[in-house]
Amino acid sequence: MKKFYGLFFICLCFTFRLWAQLQSPEAFLGYALGERFTPHYRVIDYFEYVTSQASNLSLTQYGETNEHRPLVAAFVASPENFDRLEEIRQANLARTGLAEGNTNEFDDLSIVWLSYNVHGNEAVSTEAAMQVLYDLANKDNEQTQAWLENTVIILDPCINPDGRERYVQWYQQKVGTPNNPSPDAWEHHEPWPGGRMNHYLFDLNRDWAWATQKETRARLTLYNQWLPHIHVDFHEQGVNSPYYFAPAAEPFHQLITDWQRKFQTTIGENNAQYFDEQGWLYFTKERFDLLYPSYGDTYPIFNGAIGMTFEQGGSGRAGLAIINQEEDTLTLKDRIAHHVTTSLSTIEVTAKNAQEVVRQFEQFYQQANNNPAGTYKAFVIKTGNNPDKLQSLKALLDTHRIQYGQGNGSRSLTGFNYQNGNTENFQMEAGDLVLSAYQPKSILMQVLFAPEAILSDSITYDITAWAVPYAYDLQAYALTTRITPDASADSIAFTPATVQEDAYAYVSPWKGLNDARYLSQLLQNKVKVRYALHDFAVDGQNFEAGSLIITRANNQDLGKAFDETVVNTANELQQKITPITTGFVSSGYDLGSGEVRYIEPPKVIVLAGEGTSPYGAGELWHYFEDQIRYPVTMVNLDDLPGVNLYDYNTLIMPDGSYEDALKEIPLENWIRNGGKVIALETALSFFKDKKAYKLKQYSTEEEKKEAEEVEETYKKANQLASYAERERRGISQLNPGSVFKLKVDNTHPLALGYPDYYYSLKSGDQRYGYLEEGWNVGVIQSREALVSGFAGAELIKKLPESLVFGVEPMGKGELVYMVDNPLFRAFWANGKLLFSNALFLVGQEEE
Repeated sequence: MKKFYGLFFICLCFTFRLWAQLQSPEAFLGYALGERFTPHYRVIDYFEYVTSQASNLSLTQYGETNEHRPLVAAFVASPENFDRLEEIRQANLARTGLAEGNTNEFDDLSIVWLSYNVHGNEAVSTEAAMQVLYDLANKDNEQTQAWLENTVIILDPCINPDGRERYVQWYQQKVGTPNNPSPDAWEHHEPWPGGRMNHYLFDLNRDWAWATQKETRARLTLYNQWLPHIHVDFHEQGVNSPYYFAPAAEPFHQLITDWQRKFQTTIGENNAQYFDEQGWLYFTKERFDLLYPSYGDTYPIFNGAIGMTFEQGGSGRAGLAIINQEEDTLTLKDRIAHHVTTSLSTIEVTAKNAQEVVRQFEQFYQQANNNPAGTYKAFVIKTGNNPDKLQSLKALLDTHRIQYGQGNGSRSLTGFNYQNGNTENFQMEAGDLVLSAYQPKSILMQVLFAPEAILSDSITYDITAWAVPYAYDLQAYALTTRITPDASADSIAFTPATVQEDAYAYVSPWKGLNDARYLSQLLQNKVKVRYALHDFAVDGQNFEAGSLIITRANNQDLGKAFDETVVNTANELQQKITPITTGFVSSGYDLGSGEVRYIEPPKVIVLAGEGTSPYGAGELWHYFEDQIRYPVTMVNLDDLPGVNLYDYNTLIMPDGSYEDALKEIPLENWIRNGGKVIALETALSFFKDKKAYKLKQYSTEEEKKEAEEVEETYKKANQLASYAERERRGISQLNPGSVFKLKVDNTHPLALGYPDYYYSLKSGDQRYGYLEEGWNVGVIQSREALVSGFAGAELIKKLPESLVFGVEPMGKGELVYMVDNPLFRAFWANGKLLFSNALFLVGQEEE
């Protein structure tokens, strides 16, 4: 019989002999791995058990999920190295320049971080993590113990416990006895929303750079305390796909080093050796690219590591076993074996090359500090930007340990102006925020801030534009010359407001999310609030359109609690408010005018459930509960017929398909009687070209004819395209995610607080004509509107003179159309005010 030397089974052979010393997962759990899915609490039990039995292992709880499950990481090293873990960590940070220390010590000791189960229904990897932990803790396993001599291992068994538990609990309820491998069985069809996402239905594998979720923020704190040399992110893909491991596919970001490319291949070759021995199928260099910076492979890469994604076929459909399209039965045990093998193989090849791995890591940071790669050597963020945006930006930089300072005096410089796309002279002033590329986090900083990512291949897995100055709408410049900032950037000190009992009113700015959060709290405290439709001046002070006005006259029912509520809430949120003594303005409209509009508190339904995008619904849910903390009622589409719409005044439709779900709902009558609908992304298709509504794909027959001619030309050009070009044929009509500069009517309530433009993150190919009866608030006027990222040439031809944000009045109500999603992944910070306008300001006209 052929001898079997696979890593997985070599490690398993020690299990029985070590029963009395260290229990294997099977001995501890009472069943073999692969026979069932293990609940998260039992995974934690096993990790706690193993670390309690070994003197060279520890378990750290680094955070907690929204559903109060622990986030943990296990540390494994040789006994000698384990006793010096803190010294090892400090020495590693010293190599980066982020800490002081001796960089000559531990120069042959590599750090490997293995992250499992970022997508909850890709549940196999947490099962594999238990076996990997056992194999590393096994004192009689000479192979793994040898690796630990020059390798520290960090294992995160489950990045997304809430999503995983959603999947596991559902599966346990549906799995047959015995399990049914037929792909038709209900155990292979998850209900909405599925277990992939976290509690708020966010994809945690798209959140590394933006840190919008609490799991991510907790993990990044620990990650940046260690900065490992190798990071593997374990995933699953469709049931018909074989195993994927690095090297990755193009496009690679241009700042990825030759060494990072090379060692991905070295690891891949080692994995291939073990897969070849067993005859397991696999592929490399396809599908999974290294461009978007917020993945579990790219974020580590931009922090100097060898970052990789490993993908096992299976995902939420596979369950305990499933028959794939080749009539093979893929089992959970198979999937575990594959992930365990690549886990151990990665540790093995890293241990063999530890000294070079450490040397290259140190060289990455030496170059970052002394001679950084990349076009731009500094970024200047002007001090005149919205203070709340600057504070939010600093919080993001601090999360990633990106260093910044401030301008050290006034001088003339030349740089790329994000606002107009020109390279021009500008004046740097004292207090400007300055980010120098000569720092440890140089590469990550440049990736996040560069105006454009250069694509070596336009077939990519995710969005292609994300520059922070566009996302935050910052007056900023990218410079090709070096600037050395002052060591620190002073925080803007908040001056608490005081009660002014003689105040006629208090005025609050309306410029961003913090202002919306303040309004949210006031409305929940029964404070009546108005907003100014125009700029005005009073008491010698100027206020912009959109400013919130809280008058004493409107709030007499509150008595003495009025001032305390307004002022204390402002101070709690560090919100600037200004007392004024009169409603008689020196310019603009007096505070009793109809042009100063009362804000009726929204009573909000967000549609969710089957037919809607879990991501879109989750972004809204998170916006209300986490960001502005305003009451929201999430309603399943299937339950909507039993809801009395007249108990609410605002209905929000996330990305989704609504034709069947809403056909019996008297939506038009509800709107005409004062209801407001906010429709996002594909939800707009429900209203398109219907008699009751004014939304059309094309405003005129001429527009339609031109688009049809473009489509016909495209089809003819592709009739003789080769089969080998099939993947690329559709690229010219695709938009994976790019930034367009919209023309904005900032006199309309939907755009108050904005300049006359807006940088919109556009994904998809939706196109609508200008509203003939309504307000075209944000539009694409020409092909030149694309400012960053890739969008197909044929698609760009169709987008000029198209609607992106608009409002259609209907009786006493209105429809707010949002072709692009201003809440995308919660990181497009500048869009949050736009959505807040739609929620609070639109539709407050006098009757």
